[in-house]
Amino acid sequence: MLRDEPFRPEIVSSEVAFDGRIWDVRRDTFRYNGEEITREYVDHTGAVAVLALDDQDRVLLIKQYRHPVRHRDWEIPAGLLDIRGEDPLTAAQRELAEEADVEAGSWNVLTDIFTSPGGNDEAIRIYLARDVRPTGSAFEREAEEADIQVAWVPLEEAVDAVLERRVHNAPLSVAVLAAHVARERGWTSLGAADAPWPSHPKLADAEGAAELSEQSAAG
Repeated sequence: MLRDEPFRPEIVSSEVAFDGRIWDVRRDTFRYNGEEITREYVDHTGAVAVLALDDQDRVLLIKQYRHPVRHRDWEIPAGLLDIRGEDPLTAAQRELAEEADVEAGSWNVLTDIFTSPGGNDEAIRIYLARDVRPTGSAFEREAEEADIQVAWVPLEEAVDAVLERRVHNAPLSVAVLAAHVARERGWTSLGAADAPWPSHPKLADAEGAAELSEQSAAG
């Protein structure tokens, strides 16, 4: 079975090379295949994203300005896991409400991704949200989110936009293609909303530390 392989090399040293406003750049030196290697990467909190699907098989998309790429790109609601100890599902529900004024009665894990594993440790969990409805009140947005544009787009149309290279956002592309295939397979590939997330680097470290702590206390 095709599966990514977790691997934890020996870390010789680790330091913050740049202390940023939102993310840091970390410099690690580690041992791999008998040599010491130094790499710098964006030290990311991780994130969640939501593909909301209504009863007409339309997906909720938002358009907002992204300065690094100088585009107002189409995306799915998403947000950082920057509140210590917050459950990823809770974060996803919050982001859907804050960015699109929508809530959902049914939640599943659609897929998990690494966005750019050669340059950052960002892991994103993408949820499928169904049984959607307006929240009843509008969230006050600011900065780049102040002029967010919301659209409900047929899933097939969103897939076409990805395949024709008219949209470029990675979580959106992965989400709509995954949802299209999952629907064709009767949604049998969906995970439980509270499924473990062992591929998230920081959550895996936290879970491992908690397990070691429990074992130490038991011993």
